Order: sequence, then structure tokens, then C-alpha cells
Amino acid sequence: MALDPAPRRAEMQRTGGPAPANLADILERVLDKGIVIAGDIQINLLDIELLTIKLRLLVASVERAQEMGINWWEGDPSLSSHAKELEEENEDLKARLERLEDRIGLPPAEPGEEVVVETRTREVVEEDAEESKEELLREAQVLNIPGRSSMSKAELARALEKIEEDGEER
Repeated sequence: MALDPAPRRAEMQRTGGPAPANLADILERVLDKGIVIAGDIQINLLDIELLTIKLRLLVASVERAQEMGINWWEGDPSLSSHAKELEEENEDLKARLERLEDRIGLPPAEPGEEVVVETRTREVVEEDAEESKEELLREAQVLNIPGRSSMSKAELARALEKIEEDGEER
């Protein structure tokens, strides 16, 4: 005589006892709720830390991960369905950059090298009856006006006028 486990299972569920869980039920529960496994591995030699490995593992369904704000796979070109398009666009941009560099006469950059372009501007100062900025700076230095080096010509003139007015009031 063979025993059928179905009546016993139904009896346990009715009485509030634990329902047996099979692998599919456990997997469904884990993917629905998510599970985090964390651990650290440290290797020390004579109280000197040689290596530390921090392990963080999250197991969840895609929907649950997105609810938690985790979606790194959407921006990863190797996992994206648009990977080929992104690769082609990258190659097009590199070619365009090379053409622009050639056009303005920049030497080609070596792999990993950063190209720094210096631009120079020329300031034209028109001489007139007013004092030049250099003269105003000299006066501001004599009077020890704070922040004078970053002031514009107009700001320097105002600061000097204010000091003259304050001096006349005394």
C-alpha cells in the first residue's frame, strides 16, 4: 500500500504547520524578495594587512532590482542590444576628432596621453587721460587694499575713491 503525500501536505497547511518548500518555491521567494550576501576576507601577516576583499552579492529578479534602483546592465554596452551601434558611433567620433586635430595642426595623441591646448589672448589697452590698471594697482598696493589683484579696473578705481572719501571725512 503506497502512501499519498498530498493529504498530509493539505493537513499540515490547514493546521498552520510549515508547508514543505521545494526548490522552485524557495527560488521564487528569493527572487521576489531579494537576498543580500555580504562578507569580507582579510589576509594579514604579522598584524600587517596584505589583502582585503569585500564581497557583496545581491540576488533578485530584474523587476525587483529595478524597484530598488539597480539597473547597471541597461547602460553597459557589452550587455546592451545597442552595443554594435554604440561601438560604431564611438569609432565615428574618434575619426571625426582625428580630422579636427589634423585640420588645426595638433599632433596625434599617443594612447593614454592627454592633449593640452594652450590658448593665448592679447589684451589691448587704450591709453587715455585716465589712470591705467597698473597705476591703480600700485596705488592699491600702497594703501594695502585687500583683494586688489582680482579686481577689475573699475573696481580698483571705486575702492581708491572710497578710501579717499573716508580720508577726507576724518
